[in-house]
This record gives sequence, C-alpha cells and structure tokens, in this order.
Amino acid sequence: MEEKVRIGISSCLLGNPVRWNSGHKLDRYLTDTLGQFVEYVPVCPEVEAGFGVPRESFRLVGDPENPRLITFKSKTDHTGQMLRWAKKRVKELEKEDLCGFIFKSDSPSSGMIRVKVYNQKGMPEKKGVGIFARAFMDHFPLIPVEDDGRLHDPKIRENFIELIFALKRWRDGLAKSPSMGNLVDYHTRNKLLILSHSQKHSRLMGKLVADGKKMPPKELYEQYERFLMEALALKTTIKKNSNVLQHLMGYFKKQLTADEKQELLEVFEQYRQELAPLIVPLTLINHYVRKYDQPYLKMQTYLNPHPVELKLRTHV
Repeated sequence: MEEKVRIGISSCLLGNPVRWNSGHKLDRYLTDTLGQFVEYVPVCPEVEAGFGVPRESFRLVGDPENPRLITFKSKTDHTGQMLRWAKKRVKELEKEDLCGFIFKSDSPSSGMIRVKVYNQKGMPEKKGVGIFARAFMDHFPLIPVEDDGRLHDPKIRENFIELIFALKRWRDGLAKSPSMGNLVDYHTRNKLLILSHSQKHSRLMGKLVADGKKMPPKELYEQYERFLMEALALKTTIKKNSNVLQHLMGYFKKQLTADEKQELLEVFEQYRQELAPLIVPLTLINHYVRKYDQPYLKMQTYLNPHPVELKLRTHV
C-alpha cells in the first residue's frame, strides 16, 4: 500500500497524559508494532468535550441502553455536554478516511463493550457502552472497531488487523476508478480470504459481482462493502482454513511430486490437530507458489493479508 492505514484511537493508548488522573495507558504493541503500518488519529472524548486534566472521574448510571454520564463524587450530570460533542466529532471524523478505531476498554466514554453501568442501588453491571463509542459505532456501522483489552487475544487481534487492511485495499481500489473491472479484480484477489471467513458470504458476493451490471454502481459498491465487512467480521476457524488450504493445494495437482503432496498433507494435518500454527502450512504453500509460478495464487491476499512484521497467524 502506498499510504498507511488510518485508524482512530483513544489518545491515552498512545501515551498521552489525558486520563482523569493525568495518567495514560500506553500500549507498546499499538505504538511500536502496529504503529509502523498505520497512521493514528487520536481522540480523547473527555478532554475534547471540555473537561480538564486532571478531572473528577466519570461513571455511567441508569439504563444500560441510555445511560447518564455522572461524576463520581459530586454526582454532576454531564451527559448532554458529552452527547453534543460526540455528535459533532463523528461528523468531523467522516473526513479522516478511517479504516478502524481502537477504543479504551472499560471507559465510560470510549468503552465499546461490557462497560460498568451503575443501577439505582449503586451496583455495577457490565452491560454498557461508552457514550462516544456508541455514537461512533452508530455513525460508522461498517468501520471495524476493537478495544485495547480484547486486542490482547491473538485471534481477535489478527481478525481486526485483517479487517482494517482489507477495508483499506477496498477503498484504494474504488479510489482509482469505481468500475466493474476494479470490483472484479478486488473480488478475484480476495476470494480465498473471504472464503476463509464465510462460505455463505463467498457465494453471495460471487453472485453479486456476476450480476453487477444489472445494478446501479453506487448500490452495487455499497452492498459489496457491507457483505465484505460482514464476512470478514466472522472469525476464521481451523475447519474454515483447512478448507481453503485444500483449495490451494488443488492448484498444484499437476506440478507437485508425490513427496511434496505428502509433505503438504502432513503439515495440513498438524495444523488441523493444533500442533502447528496457520503460518506453517501457508509458508509451504507460498514456497510452492513461487517455485511453480502459480499466477492466480500470487495475487491472493489470503496468503499475505497483512505485513509479516506483525507476526500474526502464529498462534496455535
């Protein structure tokens, strides 16, 4: 990619001292590793909405679906101020071409899931969504989002990063020229990646592209993007990946020697039994793609969906 992927992020995760106690929550993976390949757009709801540093801490109170933002000690209600700012901020973020957002977990403004909401008895229930996070997800329903806590899970991390790079490639393809040719090219290159997440969406998207000339272009691209994000949001599994690996092997049936076929099957079985991570069979497949100069597989993003420096697909 010629340009870095632009990602929104809670400002404290970059080490900025914007938390209520003038602290931060620096995440070295996000800054030092993922940060090599993305351009962050930092957002701190509390500071940008007009609350200083340091400040009295907030918490969510009341209905988990429509909570109030209340200061912890003085019990001052700042819901209206935060909502007005959030509505304005998400409109501003439309100009940033974001391909994802990483929220601060558990935050009453930025937590995307299981945020504490205090009921009438003062007891917390982990059923809430931060006020800004909810506004962002409602305004940008197709943009991938995660929080820093969930990104410690290697499978969730891998899926999120795969999503943001796929969305960036999709937007880059459209930016060149919104044509049927570019749509067909994108789908062809990402066919096996989509299949690894959802056979259902793979069929739906294949039919959509095949019938694309019957639809208005704008409607076609919007529907394809929606299917793409729905498909890639579904987690891959050993079973799904094993199915794609068998597809990949099928492209070499006339070239592989008996020993090479056996070696591939053995490595596939090691992956299936969770004795080896996905990177092992894919490394061997990539070797054969280069050795036998397989043109179709050379273009498949499934084999290289994100930079190798991110060290993904290495978990068992």
